[in-house]
Amino acid sequence: MKSIRKPGLQRGLQKLGPGLITGAADDDPSGIATYSQAGAQFGFSMLWTVLVTLPLMFAIQLVSARIGHVTRKGLAANIKVAFPRWVLLTVVGMLLVANTLNLAADIAAMAEAMRLLVGGSAHVYAVTFGLLCLVLQVFLPYRTYVRWLKWLTLALLSYVAVAFTVQLDGWSVVREIVRPQLAFDHDMLLMVVAVFGTTISPYLFFWQAAQEMEDTSARPPQTARDVRRHLRRIKIDTFIGMSFSNLIAFFIILSTAATLHAAGVRDIQTSAQAAEALRPLAGDFTFVLFSLGIIGTGLLAVPVLAGSAGYAVAEAAGWTGSLSARLDKGEGQGFYGVIAAATIGGVVLCFTPTDPVRELFWAAVINGVIAVPIMVVMMLLASRVATMGPHVISPRLRVLGWIATLAMALTVLAMLVTL
Repeated sequence: MKSIRKPGLQRGLQKLGPGLITGAADDDPSGIATYSQAGAQFGFSMLWTVLVTLPLMFAIQLVSARIGHVTRKGLAANIKVAFPRWVLLTVVGMLLVANTLNLAADIAAMAEAMRLLVGGSAHVYAVTFGLLCLVLQVFLPYRTYVRWLKWLTLALLSYVAVAFTVQLDGWSVVREIVRPQLAFDHDMLLMVVAVFGTTISPYLFFWQAAQEMEDTSARPPQTARDVRRHLRRIKIDTFIGMSFSNLIAFFIILSTAATLHAAGVRDIQTSAQAAEALRPLAGDFTFVLFSLGIIGTGLLAVPVLAGSAGYAVAEAAGWTGSLSARLDKGEGQGFYGVIAAATIGGVVLCFTPTDPVRELFWAAVINGVIAVPIMVVMMLLASRVATMGPHVISPRLRVLGWIATLAMALTVLAMLVTL
């Protein structure tokens, strides 16, 4: 019986890839900080947000994945063909700035979490984590590297475990999900904006499209039947990845609401601060789980942030952009150069007197602003026969994708109003 089940399980796991990694990378240390702040400040009343973002996130990530798979090109390469050059340069430039700021905040959070666990210098840990991520991304073969990223997604399960280490009133949780206590004041609206902004981020669009491009480029030319079969695989992979992402966000809000909010700790600015605040309330075990989760998801998110910037700049410049490129064969110097510059830039920012919370804020602002035009461009590309051929998106996905775009636009408008 076991010999029959094992191949089926292996085939199922092999179908999971870009969607799972993208979804897990969305719960990076800066995202953990946002969800922790939501739970600490507003308790269970913010749990509804992750239920709303799930279908929106699934729709727009599925659109980006389909574009990458069908066209065998990344988003920047498709934008370069279909839109004026100034659109391409503006989008790629803003993505590079936002990703570098996000990298700095994530590396700083990982370093601070390591300092809390074992002591030592946060600056030394920041350099170590930055170099580790860079070396692995540049020198590990693509297939091996992706397998490591899949295993790192398991680090996020620590936040599910945290929720089971604290006391929960199940009925209160259900009641707040069904009938949340919403004040719709400035603080509540700003937090909703923050949750939406950290969940639906442009670097995820570029990364998943590029990873589907990488997977497709490794295969021989496909028949229309092959494409349809792989599109079904992409749909399952993306749904599981986005569900996993939102499930983890749900448990982070749940655990911080049950501990920090219940104890009156309402002002949480960073993920490491959330871990430290949990220690006296929920014990050392919970503190260690939360801290290890920050480090694990950071090791997953940093390569995704740097890699998505590398793909976007390389495609805009017309360079070879692929994690399969070999430096020892003179391939991908520009692509890996961008990855190195973004990662090192993030590490350097950890040594500046800039406020990491302010960095996160401006990264979220830039991400939110550029997400809307990129989503519009993606929806136009995915509906364009000249781009997608016979594999344009279905009417149902088109409607859901435009709803996600409209919701993000309203979120950005609300953010600008609350500024």
